[in-house]
Amino acid sequence: QENLVESGGGSAQAGGSLRLSCAASGFEFTQSNYCMGWFRQAPGKEREAVATIGNDLITDYEVSVQGRFTISKDNAKNILYLQMSSLKPEDTAMYYCAAGYRTYCTVRAFFRYFGQGTQVTVSS
Repeated sequence: QENLVESGGGSAQAGGSLRLSCAASGFEFTQSNYCMGWFRQAPGKEREAVATIGNDLITDYEVSVQGRFTISKDNAKNILYLQMSSLKPEDTAMYYCAAGYRTYCTVRAFFRYFGQGTQVTVSS
């Protein structure tokens, strides 16, 4: 059974950094179209994709986080990461790990599986 568990959220000052982790299990990790990503949802707003990474390690980012966030993964441990730097108050949201099987692994892809989320709060 597919499962995604996020960790690493918390509070930070504007300009600070946080790293999120997501432990994945139950997926076909070696499948060529296996795709993972991070989403976020702020209060009163729709959930949006932040970053994605395919099994070819090609990444895609939402425009507002480009140059500040880095998505990566440890294939040996089946863990996905999101390194967030130069944080802004507008980055405050619940962050969700996502996984699926997509021909095109981008922030516009549809994801079927999501974790429970981890809260990130950035203060000015």
